Amino acid sequence: MALVALPALAIGSIAATTAGEPPALINRDPGPDDTDVPVTSAVALELVDPGPDGVAVSATKVWVNGELAFDGVVTASYAGPRASVTETADTLRVVLDPRSPFASLARVVVRVVSAIKGSTIRVDQTYAFSAEDRTAPRLVAGVATGQRTLRIAFDEPVVVPGPASLELRPLSAPAVPVSATSSIVSGSVVEVTVEPELTPDARYELRAIDVVDLRGNIVQPPFDRLELLGFRPARPATRRFDLWSMLPKHNRRSDVTGDLARFIACLQEITDLLLVEVDRFPDLFDVERAPEPFLDLILRDLGNPFPFDLDTLAKRRLASVLVDMYREKGTAIGVKNAVRFLLGVEIVAITGLAETALVLGESELGIDWELGPSDRFARYAFSIQVARVLSATERKRLRAVVEYLKPGHTHFVDLVEPLPSVVPDHWEIGLSDLGETALLH
Repeated sequence: MALVALPALAIGSIAATTAGEPPALINRDPGPDDTDVPVTSAVALELVDPGPDGVAVSATKVWVNGELAFDGVVTASYAGPRASVTETADTLRVVLDPRSPFASLARVVVRVVSAIKGSTIRVDQTYAFSAEDRTAPRLVAGVATGQRTLRIAFDEPVVVPGPASLELRPLSAPAVPVSATSSIVSGSVVEVTVEPELTPDARYELRAIDVVDLRGNIVQPPFDRLELLGFRPARPATRRFDLWSMLPKHNRRSDVTGDLARFIACLQEITDLLLVEVDRFPDLFDVERAPEPFLDLILRDLGNPFPFDLDTLAKRRLASVLVDMYREKGTAIGVKNAVRFLLGVEIVAITGLAETALVLGESELGIDWELGPSDRFARYAFSIQVARVLSATERKRLRAVVEYLKPGHTHFVDLVEPLPSVVPDHWEIGLSDLGETALLH
């Protein structure tokens, strides 16, 4: 084998050249771009001379948020019990202990200027870190969105331990005391459900108890409470149903203590709530807005013939098309539409068993006719072909729909589904036996 000579590099000695270099800023605590730094943290840093001269303490200055914190010595504002200055042959370590903690979420900017002894080349670096969140959340807004629902907002995302953490107290009279039964938090917004209904236009005080932000800061007075008004449902503009004005004038004039007015005000609230329920009657028979129990009644009133378990949306859809289904009952298009609507299954074809039999006036003798069955059942029997394989539940429901919608004298005898795809038996080298487990395809 031929030998190949490669070039080589030999190093005899290494000499470090440090002349003209500024000191290095290292070991910063907190470090640059640190977040969630405790507000009581000290600020520590080290300056290192890469050469033999050492760091000039007299030329070293440190500013924190624009305030001079070190100028050869630690200034009074940063001379807490943890403050220290340690100087060695090539290192200067400075620890600043602020007398006052940093502000919550404050961005602290530190600037360091220093030089080597006997040199005019300086280091001038600036870095920053962010203090932790120590600001308590504030309750900023609240509104009643319904007779039993409230929406409240904080100034930051919060955690609500439970509905018991939201306390409601009436401030005006008459007003019904209510309590929160559920609370759903979405960031800084909380949806609250209360029981019973809020008194319309009554003043309530909402107080947040043990509600914290994502950092664990608990809400503090006076930002833990607010006032809101009870929800008043919409009512006709021309309606006037004031019980007090309906009383005789001499009864109102004789009410010097105001007891009668307060009693009538209690009755007025009950009357207003009853009128609200009366105003909602049209919603009960509206297919798009009716509550689910009334949807069941609507379907029963329409004579729903399908014994299926449907969700609310399917019930609304069925109630809206059931009359049209009745109109198409007894037709092939009606069967197809109903199966598509109720099951989501496409019917490919509806085929009679005697479709090729002789049709008077149309069939030609000896060309396009066959002798039909003499049995009446067979003459009116048919099969249905679907586009996909059905489950057992779908087969049962399809038969129920077809049996109801087909013409009364016909007979549904067969459901034709596509066969499952055949997986070919591939020929695998080393595994298949020729003539036994090999299949050419």
